[in-house]
Amino acid sequence: MKIVVYMPALNEELTIAGVLNSLPKSICGFQKMQMLVVNDGSVDSTEIIAKECGATVINHTRNKGVGGAFQSAVEFALQNKADVLVSIDADGQFDVNQIPNLVEPIIYKKADFTIGNRFDKGKPTDMPKIKYWGNKKVSNMVSFVSDTEILDASCGFRAYSRECLLSLNLQGQFTYTHETILDLLNKGFKVSQVSVDVKYFEERVSRVANSITKYALKTSSIIFKCLKDYKPLQFFLTIALIVLILGMLLGSFVLWHWVFEGKITPYKSFGFIALALCGMSVFIATLAFLADMLNRIRINQEKILVLMKRRYYD
Repeated sequence: MKIVVYMPALNEELTIAGVLNSLPKSICGFQKMQMLVVNDGSVDSTEIIAKECGATVINHTRNKGVGGAFQSAVEFALQNKADVLVSIDADGQFDVNQIPNLVEPIIYKKADFTIGNRFDKGKPTDMPKIKYWGNKKVSNMVSFVSDTEILDASCGFRAYSRECLLSLNLQGQFTYTHETILDLLNKGFKVSQVSVDVKYFEERVSRVANSITKYALKTSSIIFKCLKDYKPLQFFLTIALIVLILGMLLGSFVLWHWVFEGKITPYKSFGFIALALCGMSVFIATLAFLADMLNRIRINQEKILVLMKRRYYD
């Protein structure tokens, strides 16, 4: 059994040595352990320090975001025959001694991937209230889309089995945290949520959530796309139903006016709009069934892709 502990790094020369040197030298259940740093366009000494600490370094010539860094880590883990990939931040926020707790459900086949839960004891000390509120709202959205209660969808302290890594097919570069949950749960993998400790430093600015507005918009976009891709029938039929209800309400008003007034003037235009809305709802419903058919094709293609990956990497 081999485990790869990975961290994305962007100008982390002040903290990365402390994190790498504090990592456990061995983890129960694994004969081999490898440290991986994805240097995501740093302009400081992050790469040099990471190599001095014994880590393998993958360099991005430009900043690709944590989503792009994670995809590089997945590729590396598969190529190097890792059985488990652990992701942890390079800024020292998380307790590296909790890695065994994080991988335990995977080792004992109780889960396929695990997510750290920072909120098991409520709001962490020094975490801004707006970020705590935002994280809870995002977790609620992910829970709704995945039909699974997710307590901390944005936590970057996680572990994945090899089967999960082979099955992941991500599109986003901004962040991977929410898309991986939705993708893996949609494919039938089991998740375990492990309580983890976290420290917040007032002087540090999050790479992902440095702008709450930008983070909210991009995160919502990722979740929205996942909902459209994974549940196209429900997604488009819901829109069709809403449009149909609007058309029926508008048409009912025109009909009521005609029954009691004997004419539809001055609401003739409302009648045409109602007919257009009803026709649009039929069109959207047709799109729903087409999207559902394409979704079944996508699922079969991803199954074929997993078989090809397994043959290529193993």
